[in-house]
Amino acid sequence: MTHRWDPDRYLTYADERGRPFVELLARVGAERPASVVDLGCGPGNLTSLLADRWPAAEVVGLDSSPEMVERARAADDRIAFDVADLRDWAAATDDTGVDVLVSNATLQWVPGHLDLLPALVGRVRPGGWLAFQVPGNFDEPSHTIRRDLAAEAAYAQHTLGVAVPSSHDPAAYLDRLTALGCTVDAWETTYLHVLTGEDPVFTWVSGTGARPTQQALPDDLRADFEAEFKRRLRAAYPQHDHGVVLPFRRIFVVARRSDSEE
Repeated sequence: MTHRWDPDRYLTYADERGRPFVELLARVGAERPASVVDLGCGPGNLTSLLADRWPAAEVVGLDSSPEMVERARAADDRIAFDVADLRDWAAATDDTGVDVLVSNATLQWVPGHLDLLPALVGRVRPGGWLAFQVPGNFDEPSHTIRRDLAAEAAYAQHTLGVAVPSSHDPAAYLDRLTALGCTVDAWETTYLHVLTGEDPVFTWVSGTGARPTQQALPDDLRADFEAEFKRRLRAAYPQHDHGVVLPFRRIFVVARRSDSEE
């Protein structure tokens, strides 16, 4: 089963999800790029920041979700949004290349994405920039609870093989990109998001990491799964007077390709 993304659910915590993008972009030193591509643009709210920063550039946003691209097209007509798989885009032959290639919270959904880096670098012009960030919180309860619950007998036959995100430590990306001749800036940050509302951690994860698992379940099982998922998340992330604290580790990488063609 192919899962479908929900732009409204994803945008529930738009400010919190957008902050890593802003901090990633701040480390990209491109001054007057002619072409900028956002791989995994989602609903396009963050891609608009690329057009704001580089108004003279041709900005393209690509995403594999038709629902996300539809929302993005309605949000900003300065940008060419299209439905595409980033692996197909990376493998395409294009002699012109791009000046800035950005991917925000997307590569974690691509199995073996470390091996995709040479192709991504190959789509960047000499002297150009590749910048991406991925979650690094997959050992946190927000993910381990989903994984353990999905493996229980009532759900396992439906969730086996479902898409789950994964990523690497900053050093792994630095090593791979340095070997490709790039100058690399890699780091990590753990945000402490203070969330409010009813079952806010469930709302967060059901818009991203847990969504494929939930959609893999038939209707008669999904309600029970979600009720138990919420219960366990409430125990792992207790309510405080100021809200529910969700620690969230992010991995950032900014790589500049050598000016040389070699």
